[in-house]
Amino acid sequence: MLIPQLSAAESALCILLITMAQVVGQEDGEKTTALKDLLSRIDLDELMKKDEPPFTFPKTLEEFEYAFNEHGQLRHIKTGEPFIFNAREDLHRWNQKRYEALGEIITQYVYELLETKCNLTKAILPLDATVDEPFTFVYLSPNALSNASKLLVLIQGSGVVRAGQWARRLIINQDLDSGTQIPFITRAMEEGYSVMVLNPNENFLEVEKPYKSSTLPSQTEPLDEPAEKKERRDDKEGKKRREFYEKYRNPQKETETERIPIRENTSSEEHVLYVWDHFVSKAAAKNVFIVAHSYGGLSFVELMNHREIEVRNKVCAVALTDSAHNIWLQETSKSTQDWMQQHCCNWVSSPEPLDTPLDSMLPDCPRVSAGTERHELTSWMSFDSIFRFFSEVLEMKEDEEAEETSTNTVTTRSSSLKSKHQDL
Repeated sequence: MLIPQLSAAESALCILLITMAQVVGQEDGEKTTALKDLLSRIDLDELMKKDEPPFTFPKTLEEFEYAFNEHGQLRHIKTGEPFIFNAREDLHRWNQKRYEALGEIITQYVYELLETKCNLTKAILPLDATVDEPFTFVYLSPNALSNASKLLVLIQGSGVVRAGQWARRLIINQDLDSGTQIPFITRAMEEGYSVMVLNPNENFLEVEKPYKSSTLPSQTEPLDEPAEKKERRDDKEGKKRREFYEKYRNPQKETETERIPIRENTSSEEHVLYVWDHFVSKAAAKNVFIVAHSYGGLSFVELMNHREIEVRNKVCAVALTDSAHNIWLQETSKSTQDWMQQHCCNWVSSPEPLDTPLDSMLPDCPRVSAGTERHELTSWMSFDSIFRFFSEVLEMKEDEEAEETSTNTVTTRSSSLKSKHQDL
């Protein structure tokens, strides 16, 4: 009879079950002590590593054996199948690490598209960054500061997405059009806009700390230990145990890292403010348009809290997509709320058809349906509606300016004739 070979995890489980069976007849207190003693002997860190492949993954799409097809969809080179997250069953942590490694490659791939397909260039932030300090960057079209007509500013939400991305999940599982900002950039350039692509989530340089082996605290209890001292020790060991298990509950926290903040860009809000002060406010464009998704909307409202007069004088319209802002929690002024009512529109996730007006929960700006219930899809689904909104707002502004110019001309001419009449 063949005896199947058990993995380390399965062996540990068997030992645990046997031990539990042995303590069934014991008193409750003795059971608890016995189980604690068993768990203290199991090094989960080493146990999981025995069954888990090393976290070494390909560095390029080609090595991953994936490529984007002519429709912008990520497909396996050999099978033509979409990306599969669960490449190895029952190894969620390894699958997650693999997904994150692919995500980093996608980020670099999008950067290449911004530079080659969209002809954008990087601008390093802070502008006076030294060689030794961490930095971030934004992407600018060649005429971003010189175009006197229209400027489009793109701000994504929070998370792992970097410049040029709306949602990494959409890029990997759907296509480049829905997950990146490239369609917005190309459409804007075709319609005469200059473009600025912000990078609000790159706020620090992450440096990995030297690895230290984590082990569960020992359950050995010293003899004749005072009750008060024992209680303090138990609390301390309980905290260590919770932190230990938390590492396995959240794979992204597995590696200990040190974060070095990027000066004047330590948060999304700070980044948007810095870009406004050093780029947008200095641009020649008379009409600035902004698309802000999710947390990007909150960052825009925070910008208004700090630069209200400047924003009102320079920004023509703002398209929000499932914005995370809250005018009450962010304590916006009444004048800001009034301005947002006239110049902003928020396309939110909803089962209603695209552009269906929805009730506004707060007195800030109109809300309409994005035609989807998926948060990450709201920007892409609202794509045509957003550019139509911008065109309508600009047309109304130009009509008002033309009417004002005409009125001023008539007034000036009337004053001139009156003056001549008085001279006669």
